Amino acid sequence: METQKTQRMTKKEKSWILYDVGNSAFVLLSTVLIPVYYNSLTTGSIVVEWGYTETIASLVIAIMMPILGSLADLRHNKKKFYLGFAGTGIVACAALGVPTQAAAFLAVYIVAAICLNSSMVFYDALLIDATTEDRYDKISSHGFAWGYIGSCIPFVACLVVVLFGENFGIDKALGMKIAFGITALWWLAFTIPLFKNVHQMHFKERTAHILKDAFFGLGTTLKNIVSNKSLLFFMLAFFFYIDGVHTVIRMATSFGLELGIDQTQLIFALLVTQVVAFPSAIFYGTLSGKFGTRKMLMIAVLAYACIVAFAAFFLKTALQFWILAICVGLFQGGIQALSRSYFGKLIPKEHSNEYFGFFDIFGKYAAVMGTFLVAFFTQITGNPSMGILSLLIVFIAGFVFLLLMPKEEKA
Repeated sequence: METQKTQRMTKKEKSWILYDVGNSAFVLLSTVLIPVYYNSLTTGSIVVEWGYTETIASLVIAIMMPILGSLADLRHNKKKFYLGFAGTGIVACAALGVPTQAAAFLAVYIVAAICLNSSMVFYDALLIDATTEDRYDKISSHGFAWGYIGSCIPFVACLVVVLFGENFGIDKALGMKIAFGITALWWLAFTIPLFKNVHQMHFKERTAHILKDAFFGLGTTLKNIVSNKSLLFFMLAFFFYIDGVHTVIRMATSFGLELGIDQTQLIFALLVTQVVAFPSAIFYGTLSGKFGTRKMLMIAVLAYACIVAFAAFFLKTALQFWILAICVGLFQGGIQALSRSYFGKLIPKEHSNEYFGFFDIFGKYAAVMGTFLVAFFTQITGNPSMGILSLLIVFIAGFVFLLLMPKEEKA
């Protein structure tokens, strides 16, 4: 008889994983093609403008998520919030083809980015409803892995219409409009299975004073986090190292463009990152079962510190960017997947959205810090390498907090 750890995936687990396949199409598009497209709309520094744009989006999400997360923990609310933000994000993604001015385009992009990342908070929290605790690492890793490889399918279609559309009478502006539509439809298609097949199993009961109790619950949750040293140290570690991870993802294309690397080379190098990340994320989930989740997280953090140092001191050519992209792919999925599953093991299930709301605060405020630091130091020094170098300290701090974590204890 198959054990629980080796059994085939259930319908609920597969449906949960498919949302990563759907939303990752927009993540990849916004990482690679959208900054290239925006570069054609603006006359300013793309690193500065894109850095501040990502900062604004992350700040709004961090402010909203704690209270929305608390409300989503109520019976039947989790999927409603998930579908509301995902649906709005899909519409905003399709609408990105409408603006022709830089400022208007950034405004629509901020809406899309806020909705994407907000839907991910509720999606992450639904992990505990889709599977059992002993399978968190495996299912979370498969989510990121299939998200990486699945996102390549619509992205390749987008590349064809954008880069080679002129052979079919489609200019690049129209090609990008079509690309936004392709991505929106892909995102929509893979949003539906989770909504249909995964149901909220863990929840708080509704009371007569929903908002009052939601705010009271936030205070209780924060107190529990502070009093639980394992959870507190992990969240502090996550705050620092995920800052660097998110910033590397979001700023890679704009950084390469600022260095003068050909945009086609950038696009295909980052596509290779997705392909490399697919087996790496799954393998990382497997290794966590053998060596422990925290140890695998520490290895990934150290690897990212080396990647940042390489980018700051040596990244000058397209070949070096390809090397960097492959290295990022080896650790990107693993560190994100294991962070999500490790946190899920430490928190009470009936308050999962509330805790994941705080989890998202730490992630999004970190992203505010990272993108702002890169934009700020690039602006004042005129050297994007100095901006990238500023990320080294966040990975070191994250590693130290992981190292100092006491034995795990439940919240």
